[in-house]
Amino acid sequence: MKHLTKNTLTYAVSIAAAMTAASAFSATQITVATVNNGHMIEMQKLTPEFEKANPDIKVKWVTLEEGVLRQNVTQDIANKSGLYDVMTIGMYEAPIWGERGWLQAVDTSGSYDEKDILPSIRDGLSYKGTMYAAPFYGESSMVMYRKDLVKAAGMEINDRDSWEHIRDVAAAVNNPEKGIYGICLRGKAGWGDNMAFMTAMANSFGARWFDESWKPQLETAEWKNAVNFYVDLLTKYGPPGASSNSFNENLALFNEGKCGMWIDATIAASFVTDPKQSKVADQVGFAQSPYSVTEKGANWLWAWALGIPVATKNAEAAQKFVRWATSKEYIQLVGKNNGWAAVPTGTRNSTYANPKFQEAAVFADAELKAINSANPNDSTLKPSPYVGVQFAAIPEFQAIGTTTGQMISGALSGSMTVDQALKSANISADRQMRQAGYY
Repeated sequence: MKHLTKNTLTYAVSIAAAMTAASAFSATQITVATVNNGHMIEMQKLTPEFEKANPDIKVKWVTLEEGVLRQNVTQDIANKSGLYDVMTIGMYEAPIWGERGWLQAVDTSGSYDEKDILPSIRDGLSYKGTMYAAPFYGESSMVMYRKDLVKAAGMEINDRDSWEHIRDVAAAVNNPEKGIYGICLRGKAGWGDNMAFMTAMANSFGARWFDESWKPQLETAEWKNAVNFYVDLLTKYGPPGASSNSFNENLALFNEGKCGMWIDATIAASFVTDPKQSKVADQVGFAQSPYSVTEKGANWLWAWALGIPVATKNAEAAQKFVRWATSKEYIQLVGKNNGWAAVPTGTRNSTYANPKFQEAAVFADAELKAINSANPNDSTLKPSPYVGVQFAAIPEFQAIGTTTGQMISGALSGSMTVDQALKSANISADRQMRQAGYY
């Protein structure tokens, strides 16, 4: 056997290096636009696992604040610019953009197991039975409460209590002198802030955003009853400055032991039961959201999901990434690396059937029950023409919901009456719908 000379060996090494570089250069790069939250950050950390299994694909991340993300991806997909191959979107966008032909259908073939996805989550991300975004994590809303305070007050909380009972419990545990407030609820203006909570509450009072002719219904008795009850409840038994509080502010208050009850996203359950974050972790109980005249739409439904715009030039690679990031195997990977309390929840039946998750997540059954009870296609007592529980999946809703949120936040702060707030909101909504040609 002939030995390589020094020059021959150098040449061989150079060729190998060039081939490696060429291979790296030829890899398909996909750009993923996402929101900067804990689960998405974890997905970024685990992306090398995807790249290792798919050496011909490289992932570039664009991480943005929620408001900026919505603005950027909406502009990109409407203009068909193709800046992003994968977008983090929600239940609001998926059916609208799917109907408009802006999104590719999710590839659910083979081992992906679409039927394992929770039906309410799958339906909320679909248009006419086709899923246009794959859920990364999902949530509903439920009651989180201090078992010790409720017991000491001689009260109890059960699934689907009446709003009147919730008010009575709030009154019983309210103790501002000791820095404990009966109830914490969202008050900060925004279609995804106070209106996410307020719409679910209004649904349970029999309200709806629009009638079957798309006429806004914000001045109806149902809306007035719901908002008056909400304002009175928070004014008497809520923390100071409630009109400025949304999820993060109320989470901090609850974890400090300052809320007797908090009704908000099920995803909060893992935080309030974590002794590293919560001073009351061992005293937290859970119950299904309250209602007034109907259980329909009493708790909301949401999912952060991954969608693929039709303008992508890297459709095959994008589909592979979306399938990986929303698969059963990905959830197993997070559980193995970070513990089962850290896995993204609210998407798959197999997660809730896993004994390791059941053991790690004391809230698992309550969360699953809440998610399964929400129906985005039938969320109001009276017939309504829209899909969505805490929103209406039409392009005009962002502006309508934001304006209404500002009005209701104003009523909560005392700068206007409830009647004034709802009248102004209804006038604005009517103008929007007329301009859009709904009637």
